[in-house]
Amino acid sequence: MTDEHAHHHVMSYADGVTQYRAERDAYFGTAAGSPIPAAERDAFGGLPYFPVDERWVIDDLALLPYTGDEPVRFEIPTTDGRLRPAERAGVFRFSLGTEDQSLTAYRLQGSTGDELFVPYLDVTSGTETYGAGRYLDLEAQDDGTYSLDFNLAYHPSCVYDPRFSCPLTPAENRLTVRVEAGERLSSATG
Repeated sequence: MTDEHAHHHVMSYADGVTQYRAERDAYFGTAAGSPIPAAERDAFGGLPYFPVDERWVIDDLALLPYTGDEPVRFEIPTTDGRLRPAERAGVFRFSLGTEDQSLTAYRLQGSTGDELFVPYLDVTSGTETYGAGRYLDLEAQDDGTYSLDFNLAYHPSCVYDPRFSCPLTPAENRLTVRVEAGERLSSATG
């Protein structure tokens, strides 16, 4: 084997996010489990996103113990009026711009492994993004820390089809800044 065959292409961060988005769009456009109603899939041209920006990635976050006033185990309300058992797994504290922020991470009943669910609202919610918030799914990195990558923020499936039951964002997860990263609404979507 010569050296020219030994080179491995390392994908840039932006290319990785772009590939992830293309795979998500393909799933939404064709997969049986897509939240896009079957009758609308032929016209589906892809999800709208904010531009990829590495400034929206916050690495090396510790999951701090939850010390708030709400119960650790609770039922999170959903868009269709149901309640889904959940627990507050901990809190992430970080800065966005000049402002200190915190987001509570949850474990939903029925989720597998150590995946954390982080729904949030920000100043774009209700105008450029879904009024009930966007979601992040997190898994611990090898060293036990977490990365909040807002470029991977996504809308719940109920944005596209109300037959889906989607957890509503608890009031404690409201960010005080505009998060111009991840999925956004098309101007035609409410």
